[in-house]
Amino acid sequence: MKRKYQVRIPVTALVLIALTLAVNPFPATAQGIPSTFASAIALDKVNHTVTLPLFRGQAPGVGDVFYILTESSDFNDAVKRGVNWAPKLKNALFTAAVQNAHISKSDGEEGSVSLDDGVVHFAGSVDFSGTRVLLPGPDLFPLNPASHAGPVGDPNYSPLFTTGNGIVYNGEHIANKTGMHGKVISLDVANMQVTLRLTAGFYLHRNVLYLSTESSVTQIAALENATFAPNLAAAPEAGDDFPSVSAREPIIPIVNGPMGANNPDRQGLRSAVAGEGDPLNIIREEPECSDPHNPAVCSALEYSPLWDVHPVLWTQAAIDAGLRHRVTSHQDVEVLFDAGQLVSAAPTGPENFDPEILGLRAAGVIVNCPPIFVEPAP
Repeated sequence: MKRKYQVRIPVTALVLIALTLAVNPFPATAQGIPSTFASAIALDKVNHTVTLPLFRGQAPGVGDVFYILTESSDFNDAVKRGVNWAPKLKNALFTAAVQNAHISKSDGEEGSVSLDDGVVHFAGSVDFSGTRVLLPGPDLFPLNPASHAGPVGDPNYSPLFTTGNGIVYNGEHIANKTGMHGKVISLDVANMQVTLRLTAGFYLHRNVLYLSTESSVTQIAALENATFAPNLAAAPEAGDDFPSVSAREPIIPIVNGPMGANNPDRQGLRSAVAGEGDPLNIIREEPECSDPHNPAVCSALEYSPLWDVHPVLWTQAAIDAGLRHRVTSHQDVEVLFDAGQLVSAAPTGPENFDPEILGLRAAGVIVNCPPIFVEPAP
């Protein structure tokens, strides 16, 4: 949903992108960035799985790396690959959140090759050999601090990488000789495809399925069954989703939503820790561009897979009054927040000035969660 910012100087970068795209029209074959991940080989919306193309690269210490591609910061490249367009990722260039990679020919020679016909040599990868430890806290969530992820990125690892062409890719490592990512259901190297477990959530009262692969905080990575990738914390900037400067976009978990595995109102981090199901988080934006000839209204201009966690809590007064229910839109969160029924669960975190979630605070946690399916608007 295209937003209008009421605070801050004009978003110069956004204007430049729109002008550039207007001067250089998209190819006639480009139908825009859809809400369903175009390169998916198979999507099971009932069992929450997706089968994606698998790519092979190299990384120091582990040799062969198997990875997926879910985002590109370049529109035409994203359309060609059938992945999410995320122009905000370019704001993370020259930070530790984007690892530098280079491409060689398949025979090992250096030369002029592309991502499509060469081998990507990453600076870092993941140790998948660790054991995930998920320990509930006294109130289930926050977790016991001894919780930690199984897979851990090395000092050079980030799922974001660039090959020096100005494009930032989201290329999550999901297997190497140390093991496999916790979301992998099956890995088919012969056919170069992988089936992965998805997580359910909401956007503007619509169902969303996203792939949660990394977190910048080890306890949250444990909760998500994801890789601990601390370099993601270098992406600008906690509590700021303005597309001129930020590589992040908010996600809103409800900490203490209604519980009960069979409760139709069930939602929340505490419910997830209790094993009742996905937390059913609320995302702020979708990677959609239904009209590529009008880039100024593309939701994808605001989108990033680097979800900046803005957790909220139901107040005890709201719970006692029987007001607690499942929330499925960030706009509803803002209404409940303004009414004092929801409060920030990160009260000391930086405040967000996005007018549709004004006053919510960031917890200082990034989770890499590319949406694979967003239910179409009615």
